[in-house]
Amino acid sequence: MTVPHPRQSPGSAPDASPPGADATTLRLGYGTNGFANHRLDDALAVIADLGYDGVALTLDHDHLDPFAPGLTRRIAVLGRRLSALGLGLVIETGARYLLDPWHKHAPTLLHDDPTRRIEFLRRAVRIGADLGAEAVSFWAGVRPDEVAPQVAWDRLVAGCATVVDAADAAGVTLGFEPEPGMLVEDIAGWRRLRAALGDPAPFGITLDIGHCRCLEPWPVPQCVAEIAEHLVNVQIDDMRRGVHEHLEFGTGEIDFPPVLAALAEAGYGGLVAVELPRDSHAAPAVAARSIEFLRAAAAAAAAASPVEPAVSGGARTAVGGARTAVGGARAAVGGDTEAEVAAGLLCSASTDAPATVRSPDTGRRVG
Repeated sequence: MTVPHPRQSPGSAPDASPPGADATTLRLGYGTNGFANHRLDDALAVIADLGYDGVALTLDHDHLDPFAPGLTRRIAVLGRRLSALGLGLVIETGARYLLDPWHKHAPTLLHDDPTRRIEFLRRAVRIGADLGAEAVSFWAGVRPDEVAPQVAWDRLVAGCATVVDAADAAGVTLGFEPEPGMLVEDIAGWRRLRAALGDPAPFGITLDIGHCRCLEPWPVPQCVAEIAEHLVNVQIDDMRRGVHEHLEFGTGEIDFPPVLAALAEAGYGGLVAVELPRDSHAAPAVAARSIEFLRAAAAAAAAASPVEPAVSGGARTAVGGARTAVGGARAAVGGDTEAEVAAGLLCSASTDAPATVRSPDTGRRVG
């Protein structure tokens, strides 16, 4: 059963923003992996009530488990619910222990037997088609120590080719996400993978704004400009250089008005979905603060327009003048000092040396 979303036809990518659109026209969403302690129906209601335009749905045990009985019926119920709430949708596939109760994210496309991962991704594509999802997002996985780099790469290309074929047949857009510490962790790696696949039309990119700050060689707004024509899904969060930790807005190093301006300038019409998977314990409050912050940042971006991708001195002045609007949202998440705000702005606006990324979970260096 296909349940078209009211904003688009099933499986199609969203239209680009109209000429002259600014950051206030961006469509904000929230990821259900940040509502892990809520029933899915309750999470959708809270997200819609807060004013979000859509949801990034991570298929998981309690959130449309693709391996549980009655999937067709549950998809139909969810489709009606999304339509009633007016929520757009992207499908995310980063559930931690859905496929293996002992090993996080396993198996990936890089393991000796990726059968269950491939079947999961095929099901995600079918679910995306039935629900009219704007994109189905997935990633490479961390290379197992016992798997040689070239073997891992060949497995990734082969697995992605299978998923691309399924998406092409279903009319679904794929967003492949570069993920710090994984075999494909940056935009350059995504380009290499897309070329190895023969540049297939359904194979777009999911861009996590925090990851750009974490390890990309360019300022964050330039990252958006670099892949604008292939951008099909955006995740948004704050982050610090070299540390792969998703942070609430205003607690990391990213200056958001220029980033939102870059998305608007790129004509991006898809969801910009908050990605805070470690904050489920306070999901409603965090989601409320997040939309307040992003709306203020979008207003600041519009007031400062036009903003150059690399954030020129003139743009910094304009953003500084609009800092009052963003300051209220910053105060809600802990209250940065003026010096900290300025340091974050300059940090995100500069081109940094290559980052060595570490995970805050273990302190282990992963890049």
